[in-house]
Amino acid sequence: MRKTLWMSGLLLLLVLPGLALAQGPKPVDSIPTDKGDLAVTFLGHGTLMFQWAGKVVHVDPWSSQADYAALPKADLILITHEHTDHLDGGAIKALRKDGTAIGSSLKASANLDGAVVLRNGESKELAGILVDAVPAYNRQHKRGSGEPYHPQGQGNGYVLHFGSVRVYVAGDTEAVPEMAALKGVDVAFLPVNLPYTMTTAMLAEAARMIQPRILYPYHTGDTDMAKAAALLADVPGVETRLRPMK
Repeated sequence: MRKTLWMSGLLLLLVLPGLALAQGPKPVDSIPTDKGDLAVTFLGHGTLMFQWAGKVVHVDPWSSQADYAALPKADLILITHEHTDHLDGGAIKALRKDGTAIGSSLKASANLDGAVVLRNGESKELAGILVDAVPAYNRQHKRGSGEPYHPQGQGNGYVLHFGSVRVYVAGDTEAVPEMAALKGVDVAFLPVNLPYTMTTAMLAEAARMIQPRILYPYHTGDTDMAKAAALLADVPGVETRLRPMK
């Protein structure tokens, strides 16, 4: 009995620091727009919260990263694709209120009640915010079966229009040719997490194609962010901001 209690206590000691880290205070940045400041909360991994003009937008909420019951309810929830670290039913339930809009990829919508489907290339106004769905996929990184981790045409990235400020949340993707067509992006969130998304070299390539004013690497996993920052320092006109988004 004592051994069982001791093991249980040890397990709690191992688990609780991680929970405390996930549920603790999160960094927030403020970005000016023509219609008031945009507050960006970096919840971790691939999940973000935007607050602007009285609206609350959550992207890919995941319960391992935050206590969503304690966060503002969502006017809009965006789901990039169907993988469980991006589509968490419990987090979505905690964030929903009457009138919450949900936008998602087609495949993800099968697990979402009342979702509005956005296909690559489509634009829709959701909760009063214009959202463009753009391609997110792998070309090089594949499973043992030869299938890409994120096949072309299934997942979304999103460009959100906060007044005149355009914010690009790339989702799980490599640097793909379609990024060159993304004009006028002010803020970009680009993933750098092997083997599922970009290498640091791909990150720099994507930054050159998109040319955002501000770049946040996100969904960073175990990537050496000092190395990533060094590569990004050679991209002219782009301010790179590092925030904890492992």
